[in-house]
Amino acid sequence: MFYNKIPARFRSQGAALAHDLLSVPITWCLAYWLRLETFTPEFIDSMLNSLLVIVPIQLAAFILFGLYRGIWRYASLPDLQRIIKAVFAGTAVALLVLFLLTRLEGIPRSVPIIYTLLLLALLGGSRLLYRWAKDHHLNLSAGKRVLIVGAGKAGEMLARDLLRHAGQSYHLIAFVDDNQRRQGREIHGIPIAGFCRDIYRLVQEREIDIIMLAIPSANPTQFRQIVAYCDEASVPYRTVPQLTDLMTGNVHINDLREVSIDDLLGREPVSLDWPAITRTLAKKRILITGGGGSIGSELCRQVSQLNPQTLIIVENSELHLYTIEMELRQTFPKLDLRCHLGDVIDHSFLEAVFQDQRPEVVFHAAAYKHVPLLEPQLRQAIRNNVLGTRVVAQAADRHGCENFVLVSTDKAVNPANVMGASKRAAEIFCQNLNAHSQTRFITVRFGNVLGSAGSVIPLFRKQIESGGPVTVTDPRMERYFMTIPEACQLIMQTVVLGQGGEIFVLDMGEPVKISYLAEQMIRLSGRTPGEDIAIDYIGLRPGEKLFEELFHEKEQLEKTGHEKVFLARHRSVDWSWLNQTLDQITVACEAVDTDQLNKLLDLLVPEHRDTKDKSTKAVKSI
Repeated sequence: MFYNKIPARFRSQGAALAHDLLSVPITWCLAYWLRLETFTPEFIDSMLNSLLVIVPIQLAAFILFGLYRGIWRYASLPDLQRIIKAVFAGTAVALLVLFLLTRLEGIPRSVPIIYTLLLLALLGGSRLLYRWAKDHHLNLSAGKRVLIVGAGKAGEMLARDLLRHAGQSYHLIAFVDDNQRRQGREIHGIPIAGFCRDIYRLVQEREIDIIMLAIPSANPTQFRQIVAYCDEASVPYRTVPQLTDLMTGNVHINDLREVSIDDLLGREPVSLDWPAITRTLAKKRILITGGGGSIGSELCRQVSQLNPQTLIIVENSELHLYTIEMELRQTFPKLDLRCHLGDVIDHSFLEAVFQDQRPEVVFHAAAYKHVPLLEPQLRQAIRNNVLGTRVVAQAADRHGCENFVLVSTDKAVNPANVMGASKRAAEIFCQNLNAHSQTRFITVRFGNVLGSAGSVIPLFRKQIESGGPVTVTDPRMERYFMTIPEACQLIMQTVVLGQGGEIFVLDMGEPVKISYLAEQMIRLSGRTPGEDIAIDYIGLRPGEKLFEELFHEKEQLEKTGHEKVFLARHRSVDWSWLNQTLDQITVACEAVDTDQLNKLLDLLVPEHRDTKDKSTKAVKSI
């Protein structure tokens, strides 16, 4: 009874200590026997007397070199290194003491060598054999030993499924949960053994093989903290799908998946006014420019579910257009889909598309967006992002579209780069065109989207797969992130909210440090940041800022009917002057006059010049 009251961690350490302590006299005596093949009284006395010195010194070395910090279940190269150091150090000190006491009389010179080799083999071999036995399920408990995080509904259903298949792949050991009222209770006979902060301790004490996260309703902040506890425990962990994916009410073993970066950086599920969105977009002819890109293709998928009369896609990449067309025709076989390969800057092409298809709603997602790449490509950025937007917007105006939504970016706020300035110019045109048109022109602005083409996440993933290093511009750099589906759903929500002329700013939550993102992606790949994969800080690239903003200080941010969407009042400019400036930009683009384009862009977006100057000074001071 007393033995059962001893914590499992101390019981396992005591068993390991007893094993190692018993190994010393066994290997010492075996070394004598192998050397002499027989025992005489003289050598027996020498052998036993020397053990009085060797055993305590060797034991002290075992403890000093940390042999009992490791867990036999996870014995590895670091544990073997500790054993080697402890055995050699203990043997050397013991021989020195014996030399001072007895001049090593009665100890054959080869005995210490044989003893050292035998002790290394016994200590290291027993640990590796134990791990091998565990890995091959030769322990008494069948399957991998499981700790479930979360003792709510999802945790209970997962436990029920595990117990239903008991004796196969998994063996459920315990739960942890941060709900105080659940502590000390049981679910299906399995104890709730502690809080989430106790994960590391329970993994050691109860020899846990795998952690299963059954917390689909946890917000990203809570989820990141729990993942940090799992990382500390150094055992594999898996998660059930997010709450939005569990509408069927069932959780099965096959639903478990590896934790993704979306889980760590994503946010709480967004509640949308789907009836209003459906009323606005169903049975409508909807045109999406850039329909093969990251945002555009997801918009196509979302809109296709709303039963539009016709979905019209404009895309200038043949491959992207082919890919999204094949996907939509397979997923929505009854969808009236019209795909057009062409450039938004092509006035004649766009005019023909609008005249033939007569779209009622336009989502303008076509844009160049890669910041460092566009810095030396001023003409192309302005031509596509500014003049292309003007061509599409004017076509929507001429043909009487009901709604026109410009997909913009947080980089348009106080832009320090060509990409942001060009998108800000596009915003200015659409906002001011609204006052001169029957079409409602709406701008929606958000930050980085997880996993979009050309974004940092695919880059980091590729660098990790190639063995690193992962390149981060600056340890202080922060960015806002949201998932592609969430961004697209909120874009559609703005069609319901908008009356025309607004800039809608999506609530992006808290910004995330890019260095944290890099570290977590390395950990999720099963490697250790700074050890297995290096992180190199390379400095800000042209046009980059340390921090992004979602709205300008003069835009008077206001709440809307949706908690995740805010309204930024636009700043009016003279309509005649704006069109004259854009006409001059068109002429400069035709002449490939970069100097003139720079001047006109700074004239149209004065924040670009001011922010650019500040950023240059900041970079020089770093």
